[in-house]
Amino acid sequence: MIEVPYFDKEGNKLSPLPVDETVFGKSVRKKLLHEVVLAHLANQRLGTTDTKRRGEVKGASRKPWRQKHTGRARAGTIRSPIWRHGGIIFGPHPRDYSVQLPRAMKRAALDSAILAKLLDGSTMIVQEIAATPPKTKPVSRLLSTIGVKGRCLLGSKDYDKNVWLASRNLPRLIVAPVRDFNAYDVVANKFLVMTKSAFDWLVEQRTRGAVSK
Repeated sequence: MIEVPYFDKEGNKLSPLPVDETVFGKSVRKKLLHEVVLAHLANQRLGTTDTKRRGEVKGASRKPWRQKHTGRARAGTIRSPIWRHGGIIFGPHPRDYSVQLPRAMKRAALDSAILAKLLDGSTMIVQEIAATPPKTKPVSRLLSTIGVKGRCLLGSKDYDKNVWLASRNLPRLIVAPVRDFNAYDVVANKFLVMTKSAFDWLVEQRTRGAVSK
């Protein structure tokens, strides 16, 4: 069992929450996690970079001078890649970098990412986020009180507009419903903070899946 730090909405420490680590997998699957994170980054690439080949640059196609007896190197066209303003030999061209992965693979990678955060003590649970009215200072004070210093992923059970409005001015904070979590966001942030209801939902979904199998 893992004991996860638990705090109230003011940041006061409560009794830690016991969590069975097998809910998120028996171990951190580093190879799978690495593959899914790379796929996520690849899917963010636009692939719109383009360079012109020798057949696409402007310029006459005739031979600039005769082949022999000029004292100069042979040349067939001013659009040659070795000429200034000529074509590019092995330049980039538009392509699709996207990678399609099975849903079960992405789910397993997310579980491994969460398990890694649980094991290294970077996960914290709060009773709720007090964001009514939506002010940045209470959210910033709460995170500072519980010891969050660095990039943080803050998860709620459902989309909460007030929490989002209160958090958008904090530069190193990402707010998202736990149902929208992905392995990259969990790994890329130093801390993982979730509300109690959000964490209970995560555990319930995985426990229900294990029972149905």
